[in-house]
Order: sequence, then structure tokens, then C-alpha cells
Amino acid sequence: MQNNDPHVPDPAQDGGVADNGVNAEIEALNIKLAAMETELAQARETVLREKAEIENQRRRMQRDIDQARRFANEKLLGELLPVYDGIALGLANQAADAKTLREGLDMSLKQLEKVTQANGLSVVDPLHEPFNPAHHQAISSVDSNEHAPNTVVAVVQKGFVLNDRLLRPALVAVVRDN
Repeated sequence: MQNNDPHVPDPAQDGGVADNGVNAEIEALNIKLAAMETELAQARETVLREKAEIENQRRRMQRDIDQARRFANEKLLGELLPVYDGIALGLANQAADAKTLREGLDMSLKQLEKVTQANGLSVVDPLHEPFNPAHHQAISSVDSNEHAPNTVVAVVQKGFVLNDRLLRPALVAVVRDN
């Protein structure tokens, strides 16, 4: 069968020159393919290493977060230990009278207030202030001619704010609107 296509060279006429050119081109493509396969293998290895490193980093970070959660209040508790020791020492004193115990408890309370304030805790004691539903919880209302309506006239339980966030509202008695 004879090739009639003018664009395709006839190998019989070239005398094998076309075979050498094709073989050289195939060889060049094979070399290029081998180089690309090596590059691909290296890229895959790099990706696997990076993936493993990211996973290890994630595990380390999770372990650090867990440790931080476990020991987050270590500083606070360390600061509370002297308060604990003071109360325990006062209770262990068998010879102490009521006045001495009261003085010891008062000192321990002052120590506790100092520690809590240093850690962002503030007391909400709204006696004779206007009722604030954001920080106070009214548990009763009373009639009074001495105070304006919605004024706190008794604090049943003090409230606490931790770093501008309400931790516990103050339980209060408020003057009724007449």
C-alpha cells in the first residue's frame, strides 16, 4: 500500500532518516517523562511530609490547650492558699474566743477580697442604689417613704462581676412603685 498523503513522509524515500528522528524524539520525551515522574514523586513526598508536620503541630497544639485548661487556675489557687491556711489555723486554735475568731475571719476575708480583686472579681453591693436588672435580681419588693421607687433597700446576697461579665447577680429587696 502506498502513502498518497503529501504531508506524511514516506519512510522508504527517506531511507530511515525519519526513523532516527522519531526515535530521537521518543527518547527525548521518555527522558522528559522520567524527569517529570521524579519531580512528581518528590512533590508527593513533600506533600506527605508537610501533611505529617501539620498533623503533629495540631496534636502539639491540642496537648498545649489541654494543659492550659488543666492548669488555668493554678495562679489563682496558689494565691488562695494563704487564705486557706489562715482559716485552717484559726479553726485549729482551741483556746480562741469569739472575738479572736472573728478578727481572724475578718483578716481572712480581707485577704480573700484582695486575691479576688487582683484576679478581676469585683463585688456588686448595691445598697441604696437604683435597681439595675443587668446586675441585680429582685427577690422582694417593699413599701418605703424614705427611699425613691426602684431603689435597693436590702441586699440579701452580694453579686459578683468577673472582668466586666456578671458572674452572679446581687439578690436584693427593692422599693415598690406607688
